[in-house]
Amino acid sequence: MSETTGTAAGATAEREVVDICRDLLRIDTSNYGDGSGPGERVAAEHVMGLLTEVGLAPEYLEGHERRGNVVVRVPGEERGTAERGALLLHGHLDVVPARAEDWKVDPFSGEIADGCLWGRGAVDMKDMDAMLLAVVRDLARTGTRPPRDLVFAFVADEEAGGVQGARWLVDERPDLFEGVTEAVSEVGGFSVDIDGQRAYLLQTAEKGIAWLRLVAHGRAGHGSQVGTDNAVTRLCAAVARIGAYGWPLEYTATVRQFLQGVSEITGVTFDETDPSLLLAKLGTTARWVGATLQNTSNPTALDAGYKHNVIPGTATALIDTRFLPGRQEELLSTIRELAGERVDVEEVHVDRALETEFAAPLVDRMRAVLAEEDPNAVVLPYCLAGGTDNKSFARLGIRGYGFAPLRLPAGLDFAGMFHGIDERVPVDALEFGVRVLRRFVATC
Repeated sequence: MSETTGTAAGATAEREVVDICRDLLRIDTSNYGDGSGPGERVAAEHVMGLLTEVGLAPEYLEGHERRGNVVVRVPGEERGTAERGALLLHGHLDVVPARAEDWKVDPFSGEIADGCLWGRGAVDMKDMDAMLLAVVRDLARTGTRPPRDLVFAFVADEEAGGVQGARWLVDERPDLFEGVTEAVSEVGGFSVDIDGQRAYLLQTAEKGIAWLRLVAHGRAGHGSQVGTDNAVTRLCAAVARIGAYGWPLEYTATVRQFLQGVSEITGVTFDETDPSLLLAKLGTTARWVGATLQNTSNPTALDAGYKHNVIPGTATALIDTRFLPGRQEELLSTIRELAGERVDVEEVHVDRALETEFAAPLVDRMRAVLAEEDPNAVVLPYCLAGGTDNKSFARLGIRGYGFAPLRLPAGLDFAGMFHGIDERVPVDALEFGVRVLRRFVATC
């Protein structure tokens, strides 16, 4: 590769990453999941401007009105050879909604306070979007050619399953990802404090998603009658069974390796029958890790009836279930059994679980560039309890990792801010991330 401006180039990217992130946070891209939000068009057009400004030729795509996606390819030195495939670096532009009255600051103000940049999306995931933009702009300004082709994608609709974003691109424009073999995105690479040892969690697996709708059936009638066939009663019983069900502990390869690593750091024995002592060493991150030890099923919404004195014939509930790799059919079968008679289980949105190797050349590069910036830290694989757009890109045979590198202060509940209130990211963590990502793309 040809790179002659090294340190100065990196400094330029560091200087602008906070401004890029702040501008993105000020664009409301709330995704309500029903198409009623503002969409990502304004943010995507802003991204287009940042890319074209430095001489790149991105493509803007909308599968549905206002649902903007942007993709740009940066040719590598080895383009046209069979030595390695292209690398996809992707981020989503949409965010979950935020209620201003719950926050200390306006969630769309992009305010800087207490050394942090605040706003909806500061953690999930306009921070990573900004780091990617700062890095690709720097590559373009300096004329740096990475070893392999890089495809940067900024997509819509991840917070509703990616149907109008990554999934649509994969289905309608797979040519944009020709030759891509690996991908890097969100919810990995950030640091946590484990018993005084800083560790970076590199995401090599994620649970599958099954958003389900229960529809209970009964006999409609007058509210004054004796109710022996009541859809609401039947639904509530089904929801109670599903919500209270105790899913058994299971350890995937990724989770097992993670917990063994925590055991080595802390000296606490990894007890498969009761990992609570080990999880206690993880602080607030334990909530995330604990959810990767088993399937989960959480009722999230109920709907029935239209008048106080009318017994409805149907009642519905929404259930958010997440399954471990290889456990999709087991989960769905169990949910149907728990739902019981005369309760239909409908699949609203189902997407795969993912798991890939921690022992891989791309992971070696991630570990190496982190070590250059933070030599005393350790790197551990982990499984994400939620989901990312890597699920959609896996349809093209692309192996996905979570690597949005951030060096965080030990007391910051970073994991708790995903979809939470007062979402914020330290400014120096963004600058750290740019340094790491620039080294990564220049050598991967």
